[in-house]
Amino acid sequence: MYCSIAGNDFIDLGFDTDLGFELMARIKPQALLQQSKKKKGPARISVTTIILYSLIVVVTVFFLYATYRHWSQSFLVFRSRTQVENRQSVFKGDTDSSFMDSKKSDLPGYAILDTAKGSITVELFKDSSPEVVDQFLDLCHRGHFNGMLFRHVIKHYVIQAGDSDKLEAAEDWTLKGKHYNQLDTSLKHEAFMLGTSKKKRDNGAFELFITTAPIPDLNEKLIVFGKVVKGEDIVQEIEEVDTDEHYRPKSSIVIRSVTLKQSV
Repeated sequence: MYCSIAGNDFIDLGFDTDLGFELMARIKPQALLQQSKKKKGPARISVTTIILYSLIVVVTVFFLYATYRHWSQSFLVFRSRTQVENRQSVFKGDTDSSFMDSKKSDLPGYAILDTAKGSITVELFKDSSPEVVDQFLDLCHRGHFNGMLFRHVIKHYVIQAGDSDKLEAAEDWTLKGKHYNQLDTSLKHEAFMLGTSKKKRDNGAFELFITTAPIPDLNEKLIVFGKVVKGEDIVQEIEEVDTDEHYRPKSSIVIRSVTLKQSV
C-alpha cells in the first residue's frame, strides 16, 4: 500500500491492498450474521402446517362420526329384526296352536263297533291320547278291524279283540287277582274303558280291550284311549258267552266294521 506525500511522492507502507479488501469482505458478512442472530425473534408456524393439521383433525372427526353412525344403524337394524322375529315366532306359535286345535277338532270323536251281538259306541280321547287315537283312526280307514274276532272273554274283567290267539296279557292279569273293592275311583280304573296293549303296540300290533269291571293298575297294562258311551249291554252280552279253559269264546264273535263319526 502506498501513501501520497508532498511532491507527489509515494511511500510504500508495506501493506497489500488486495489482501486488505479481502479481509474486509470476510469480516463484514460475519458481523452481519451475528447482528441478524441477535435480532431474530420466535419461529413462526407456516400456513401449510396449519392447513395440514386442520385437515387431519377434520378427517379424524369425520371418521369417528361415520363409525358412530354405522354402529348406531346396525344396532337399530338388529333390534328391529329381533322384534320382528319375536313377533313372527309368537304369531307362528299361535297359528300352529290354532292349526293343531282345528286339526284335532276335525278328527272323528266317536267310533261305532258293529259286532255280531250289536253296536258299541266309543268316545275317543283325542286330547289325552292323541297318538294312539291317530293310529286307531288310521287303522279304521284301512279296514284293519273289519272281521276281527273277540279272541278272549274274561267275565267281570275284560273282553279282547285281536289277530293273535295267545292270551298273554289278559292271562297275566287274571293271575294277579281281582281286588276290585280296594281300587281308587279314577277314570282309568272304571269299567267299559277302551284300550290297547302297550307291549303289542310297541311290536306293531294293535289289539282292542274293553274292560267290564275296574282293573287294578289299568294304566300300567293298557293305553286307554276311549270309553264306551253306548252299547254297554252289548259288552255285557259278549262277556256272558261260553268260553273254554283258555277264555276263548266257543262261538265266534266278530267285529264286522267300524264307523267313525264327529258326534253321536
